[in-house]
Amino acid sequence: MLVPKDVSARGARIRFVEAGAGAPLVLVHDFGATREVWTAAVMRLAQRFRVVAPDLPGFGGSEKPDPQRYAYGWDAFSDSLFDLIAGLGLGRVHVCGHGMGGGIALSLAARHPALVHKLVLASALIYPPMEHPLGRAGRVPLAGGLLWRQLMGQALFRAYVQSTVYSGATRIPVGRAEELYEAFNAPAGRQAAHATLVSIADTRPLVARLPRVTADTLVIWGRDDALAPVEHGRRLARELRGRFEVLECGRCSPDEVPDAFAAAVTSFLEAAPGRRAASSPFIAHR
Repeated sequence: MLVPKDVSARGARIRFVEAGAGAPLVLVHDFGATREVWTAAVMRLAQRFRVVAPDLPGFGGSEKPDPQRYAYGWDAFSDSLFDLIAGLGLGRVHVCGHGMGGGIALSLAARHPALVHKLVLASALIYPPMEHPLGRAGRVPLAGGLLWRQLMGQALFRAYVQSTVYSGATRIPVGRAEELYEAFNAPAGRQAAHATLVSIADTRPLVARLPRVTADTLVIWGRDDALAPVEHGRRLARELRGRFEVLECGRCSPDEVPDAFAAAVTSFLEAAPGRRAASSPFIAHR
């Protein structure tokens, strides 16, 4: 059983779980998700690594500060991860991010290259994806805030999660959508989600940081991801001169195919550090 713990990071209390021993591996979840999305993968990865899976500020069991106090953007989230890593005394870490969490992981690696040993990006939000209508509506001044902070019901939220976090998935784990809605519907959760939705709309700062990433990188993509095509992953791996793997799933590979996901991540993290590919990335399919 994973026992939640808390740590203070950049002015916000972060809830996290950890398991295993070995080289530290930090897992960063997507927008609309929580650390629960990693549960199946954590149990497999913990056999070889010390795995730490936090809820980002504003999500899950973590504190949800007022947007006037917390920026809910790429830099704020990566700063919180930096503090989490320091607070737990993890030292140099591997970092794996999914969706929005991939953008945050990349930002951390670019801003703190000495901290990140290897980087794994799973269907990372770096290039603008096909925008969901609820996401686009949420960025409309005034009306967007009303929709996300007051009008978003469970059925609408479930439809959003199915089309974004689990885009292309054949099924969502039983109870997962309800679990994510409960976290979203918690006090201040809606406000935090809306602030995040608005702040991550512009991914150009992440694209600009790609040349600053020095960590060996693995890019993982789901073949059936309907939100961002496989070509996004291939392009990302090429720009980072990293390894590229396509898994037979939708967008949320850690929760849809945890065995294949954990195997790919473990193989990459345990491989001897090498020179980053000079041209085309190695492409594998599972």
